Amino acid sequence: MENTASTRMQGVVSMYNLQTPFFAFVTENISHEDTQKRLDTKANHIGWLAGALVEQRFDLARHLGYEGQQQANEFFKDFKGIQDGVEYPSIASYQEDWNKITPILKDLLSNVSDEELERRIDMGPEFSMSLYELITFSIYREANIIGQLALWRRLLGYPGMRYM
Repeated sequence: MENTASTRMQGVVSMYNLQTPFFAFVTENISHEDTQKRLDTKANHIGWLAGALVEQRFDLARHLGYEGQQQANEFFKDFKGIQDGVEYPSIASYQEDWNKITPILKDLLSNVSDEELERRIDMGPEFSMSLYELITFSIYREANIIGQLALWRRLLGYPGMRYM
């Protein structure tokens, strides 16, 4: 069982820990050229998905008081979608930032109080959610993006993602 300030965060931090190594596993050995391919679709490619995943961890950390950002922040700030004709950064760059933010965010998630989890966060006109809802949505979205990256591996002819 995870040691957390709020018992509500025990399962969340466990999922966070489970998903953390999947970033390296799902992007393993993919060429930079392939990270930019959309295969004649409008789908988000690996280069954007991987960066968005890293950005999400940084964004969540910022909601918890951290002030840093990933190296590729300009590509993703303000929830910027994929841009046509743009060369996205390397997986190595994203992995470096993933490795940087992961222990910082884990510590923040482990130490957030029940009171803080109830704080409302404005998400847009007439829409807000609690910090706890944002955190749980973010953990769900991480799994979703990892799944998309795993599908891209197969579509591009790579072996399936390993889990160990």
